[in-house]
Amino acid sequence: MMLRDSARIQEEDARYANRKREKDEPEIRPLYDENDARKISRSFEYVVMGQWEELAEDMRLRFRHAGHILGSAICELDLMEHGEWKRIVFTGDLGRRDKPLLIDPETVERCDVVITESTYGNRVHPAAGDVKAELQRVICDAASRGGRVIIPAFSLGRTQLIVYLLNELRNENSLCRVPVYIDSPLATRLTEIYRDHQEDMDDDVRETLEFDDDVFDFDGLTYIRSRDESMALNRADGPFVVISASGMCENGRVVHHIKHAVGKEENTILIIGFQGRRTLGRQVVERRDTVRIFGRPYSRRCHVETINGLSAHGDAEDLRWWFQSLRRNGGAGRAFIVHGEEASAQALSRLIEDCCDEPPVIPGFGDSFEI
Repeated sequence: MMLRDSARIQEEDARYANRKREKDEPEIRPLYDENDARKISRSFEYVVMGQWEELAEDMRLRFRHAGHILGSAICELDLMEHGEWKRIVFTGDLGRRDKPLLIDPETVERCDVVITESTYGNRVHPAAGDVKAELQRVICDAASRGGRVIIPAFSLGRTQLIVYLLNELRNENSLCRVPVYIDSPLATRLTEIYRDHQEDMDDDVRETLEFDDDVFDFDGLTYIRSRDESMALNRADGPFVVISASGMCENGRVVHHIKHAVGKEENTILIIGFQGRRTLGRQVVERRDTVRIFGRPYSRRCHVETINGLSAHGDAEDLRWWFQSLRRNGGAGRAFIVHGEEASAQALSRLIEDCCDEPPVIPGFGDSFEI
């Protein structure tokens, strides 16, 4: 589903770029299209989490829960070399402990090489309880002004977490009664997949399901499907909440919602994740007086709020916990630190050096290593 969506976006971007290109410039083509995504999906093989898969006589693979998004996995690859098994571990994106919705990341045993992410190697997230309180405050403040709240959120992971937290607030009778709309066809389809895999969710979800038959639905929540319904929201009076993709406000329906909300003082744009440089989301989170939307300047008069505790990435304390467990289970021969800015990678290097036989390595572009 994600491959098909990214292919569609590439096709749309290519069509737009080709309309703008000069006549003597070559035609721009997407890297792959929806048909490619459909064909490659027929080659997928399902494997059981936690179970070794024999790829060859001298190669086997096992996935463990990474706790980042639904289905995300730590990869353990065993290779036979001179009659002895060697193990490479790739963490992928590690999730957070005690995070609402998904189970915690699983830990691993002694390995010869570990390749680890370092996104938040130098930062600690706010507590999840504070996030619920902030959500309640932002929505109720906007409702008291008669305004709408626009929440840009990635369709996979972040949207489902926000809905789950709002459902908890409703169950606690803590959230003001305003309509909430999920305006992302992809997020709607992905939420159905989350519903089908509740066995991969944490104990809190199972406890909630004892009295609430759907943790992704509540009175006043509507999943928007059609473009006409989405456009109608921009003409509606507040108060209400719209959760819409994309997370960095670069494409999708959320851009239209921001365009209609940004110029009115009663409205709020709630930023719940990292915003890359040169994105519309970065312009908003920096509270610029003027933002550019669809190439045109718009005056920003709306409120801008940020909640940083919703990141699905493990922070420095989560990474410390994971590597301390690895150390107790024998540690790692070598560590390579990737997927992080320089400061966070350096911080993680210092944090994990005592669980590795050799000093951790932060590879540079073009570096190669023999292991």
